[in-house]
Amino acid sequence: MESADHAGCPFLDPTGADLHTEAAGLRDRGPATPVRLPGGVRAWSVTRRDTIKFLVSDRRVSRDAAAHWPALRDVPRNWQLDVWVRTDSAFNAHGREHRRLRALIATAFTPRRTEELRPRVQEIVDRLITDLHIVETGQPVDLRAAFARKVPTEVICDLFGVPPHMRARSLHVIDAALHTAADPDQATADYRELRACMGELVAHRRAHPGPDMTSDLIAARDGDGHLTETQLVDTCILMIGAGSDTTVNLILNSVHALLIHPDQHTRLRRASIDWNDVVEETLRLEGPIAHMPLRYAVADIELGEGVTIRRGDAIIIGFGAAGRDPAVHADPDVFDPARADKEHLAFGHGPHYCLGAPLARMEADIALRALFAHFPDLTLAHPERALPRRESFIANGLRELPVLLRTDTS
Repeated sequence: MESADHAGCPFLDPTGADLHTEAAGLRDRGPATPVRLPGGVRAWSVTRRDTIKFLVSDRRVSRDAAAHWPALRDVPRNWQLDVWVRTDSAFNAHGREHRRLRALIATAFTPRRTEELRPRVQEIVDRLITDLHIVETGQPVDLRAAFARKVPTEVICDLFGVPPHMRARSLHVIDAALHTAADPDQATADYRELRACMGELVAHRRAHPGPDMTSDLIAARDGDGHLTETQLVDTCILMIGAGSDTTVNLILNSVHALLIHPDQHTRLRRASIDWNDVVEETLRLEGPIAHMPLRYAVADIELGEGVTIRRGDAIIIGFGAAGRDPAVHADPDVFDPARADKEHLAFGHGPHYCLGAPLARMEADIALRALFAHFPDLTLAHPERALPRRESFIANGLRELPVLLRTDTS
């Protein structure tokens, strides 16, 4: 039987330079295969769709490192993945505690409350489109900074009551948490700054409560003690981070896919496919989260093919790889919004399924429709250049997307 301390296991590239090729190689090694994470920490990498669905739904798999990962005591406090392991929120809870903490935030993402956000999302998109119209013809613009990043971040900051003077700092520290190639000292500094920033948000909302989710969580904390102060801060870290970066990547990956596949844009114009097809195919092909750390085996789990994950072993789930599993999809690396089966696990699966998935889909739909309606001749500014990617094996996204909004004749 293999074990997670297998001497020949590869490093998971912390820069995420070639996520899909790396995932395909890991998938070929078995239902789970040992890898080394930053700092030499060992974990099982899981990239096959069926194995992922099995493990993340199994009660023998936990997100609670303190309770179920004995090796945590040997992990240095300046580890690059501390924010993913040592925070105390629904993200890292298991069983009854997870259900309790999740219930406190689920009210913000009911179908009714999500739909109530539609006018605000449209308002943000319309304002950003107006700003883009000011850009001169032939002048490149970074669509990530000018558009894709602003839509979901403004929505989630509104939802959690982040005041205007704190927004730029909040988003900067969230970005830093996803930089898995950072050196340990920088990662430690980023983590401290992230906690300090979210702590200041809590202090601000405690002094100035309003109709926002942070104020609601503070009321739960101060009223009946349903949250510790640490859980309060860490829940803000979880929700503001998860509610912004994933949708940024979804919007930008969708735009990029259409720009490098102009035939699919033509099909959109002819209504042979629709925007839902584009969004779901992008989620399948370029899921905004590549790998999600970490989970832990509560008991030995046999996966077949001679692989057993032992109790206490860590597991890193390749959600982004599931959509490209050739056992599930024909031509899995081809962008085809017309394909009948666009199944993916981009928003996770099982008890930890992303609460904000409907909101992310709505934001992407509104943003993409407006962008291509106003700028139908949108093109890459430098089609001959490789685009810089986020240095992360967690986030699957571009650092920038320089485009030309219109041609000289449009």
